[in-house]
Amino acid sequence: METKMKTDMKQSPMVPKLEDATLSLENRVAIFTMQRDDVRNALTGTALIDDIVKTVHWANCEPDVSVLIITGGGSAFSSGGNVKAMYDRSDSFHGTAIEVQDQYRRGIQQIPLALHSAEIPVIAAVNGAAIGAGFDLACMCDIRIASNRAKISEAFINLGIIPGDGGAWFMQRLIGYQKAAELTFTGRLVSADEALKLGLFLEVVEPDALMPRACELAMQIAAKPPLTLRFTKRLMKLAQRSELPDFLDLCACFQGMSHNTSDHLEAVGAFIEKRKPSFKGE
Repeated sequence: METKMKTDMKQSPMVPKLEDATLSLENRVAIFTMQRDDVRNALTGTALIDDIVKTVHWANCEPDVSVLIITGGGSAFSSGGNVKAMYDRSDSFHGTAIEVQDQYRRGIQQIPLALHSAEIPVIAAVNGAAIGAGFDLACMCDIRIASNRAKISEAFINLGIIPGDGGAWFMQRLIGYQKAAELTFTGRLVSADEALKLGLFLEVVEPDALMPRACELAMQIAAKPPLTLRFTKRLMKLAQRSELPDFLDLCACFQGMSHNTSDHLEAVGAFIEKRKPSFKGE
């Protein structure tokens, strides 16, 4: 799906070289598009795992990025693991139990580790089917907006395997244990409308409106002070695993840094003067 955003990438030695995806950057919003529609953007058997990990690490280090959008090119968001490779016991599914677990650790499990450490907000624009690890990839993002053609399934149990990418950790934190258990134990297919009601999707829109809406939200977020946005994202993640006294200490530290940014003074000045602020990420 074409977007209205430009695709000119700022030239930098840090820009990752991607094999099975495209990356664009404009107005502080990076768009990562999986481009393996021939296998419905399967994460295994392609270079997409490395592409995603490289992109998140780049976004963390690139001060001109404030928001990352992840979407799928073609008809699917991502079909997850390559089922044919599972049947053939090829790619990351071959070998002894020890070898397979090591391939999971060094392969697809690098995605949740990367996204969990993302220092910028990540939006999943779910354009079509998100199955198994593809659905989990969406759950690893901060916000999910979907096309009404999207369908999701935590389908691992249907293939006699478990969510080896960490999906069981993410989904229950989004919708609670009981409903996550039902979706995981049954592996059933869920429509976009039901996923919206469950809280898995923030919004469901017409297919042609998906990327414009995702970009609109991303640019609304990216218009905020860049340093404070990153502090806030880090705090949101740290809050999930910190005791309150420790968390409050971190809040005080981040707030001290925020008060000493020029963007804070610009924001306060713009508020008092009733004008639009101009942030520099300083």
